[in-house]
Amino acid sequence: MKTYFTRMGDASVTFMAEDEIRNDISDAVALAAKKGKIPPLTQEDMDHLFEIITMPGNIVGVNPGDEIVSTSDSQSDKLFLNTGLSLERTQQALVHERCFGADSIDLGFPDYNFKAAKPCAGTESLAAKNGLNQLIIPFLYAGMPNLGFYTKPDGPVENWAELLPDGKIEEALAAQEAAVDYAVHDMVYIAEKMYKIGMDGINMDTAGASGDADFLAALKACEAIRTKFPDMGVEMGMAGEYVLGMHGKLTYDGVRLAGLYPHKQVALAEKAGATIFGAVVNTNSNKSFAWNIARSCTFIKECSNVSNIPVHVNVGMGVGGIPMCEYLPSDVASRADKALVEICKIDGL
Repeated sequence: MKTYFTRMGDASVTFMAEDEIRNDISDAVALAAKKGKIPPLTQEDMDHLFEIITMPGNIVGVNPGDEIVSTSDSQSDKLFLNTGLSLERTQQALVHERCFGADSIDLGFPDYNFKAAKPCAGTESLAAKNGLNQLIIPFLYAGMPNLGFYTKPDGPVENWAELLPDGKIEEALAAQEAAVDYAVHDMVYIAEKMYKIGMDGINMDTAGASGDADFLAALKACEAIRTKFPDMGVEMGMAGEYVLGMHGKLTYDGVRLAGLYPHKQVALAEKAGATIFGAVVNTNSNKSFAWNIARSCTFIKECSNVSNIPVHVNVGMGVGGIPMCEYLPSDVASRADKALVEICKIDGL
């Protein structure tokens, strides 16, 4: 029986027969459709996905004319983080533009959250201005809402992760709500500083990492930024496919945030004024690449169908059908990209 080279969700190599690949695709599609209460992929989509997974060659690509753009998070510091090259963040941004062909780039404080960047907003503005004077591609300032940074002993509110095990439910809920207000203030403060020097946009990365309160903070901050600075773009990238109900009762525009999947998340991001939405689907490292990319495509196709703003799918390690590993194999990475572009009709990566 003929088998095909492919990988598991942890990037380990495996060989699978055609019926095994097709079974994994159909099982993952059915699961995603059930969980998200969304339409499954069509048989034509699943056949096309099988073709992409089993294509010969190491790297595959889309047809000429079907290329899409890319955005990034913390990219202006990753050359140093991943290679140890001693390059200042603006220099790293220039390398991404002029050597790697990036379509946009972002600048973020090394701790990569808005609370940490706030005391250094003046020097961050100088770094941003330096980049703006040299870069041609869009330049965004980025960070995470990261509500956990607002808990004691480093922050002003009680730690709900400590309150909840002690049964202090109301106190834990109040602490999260207070943290939302602090985070919104800091994100809008940073956005105003960056707007004044001409920054192209703000990137709210990993929104929802601390649950529904974290997502609410991103939505409220986005709304405030777009109201104050309507010509400033806001990219909102999610932390996961499913908004965790750490609070459970929070709503935005009358919609309960806990439990939302990408096609529901994007509707609220659009309502808040986001100009790009970064959709996420998590990878199961114990499942095959075929299973993971089929599941991702099912969620993302519906997200793309309902969205009126550009959808840039997160295809970093462990999301978007990409294996959970530090350095991504180009064989499955390129196949994941091709599938998301051709089946889900996404706008960017």
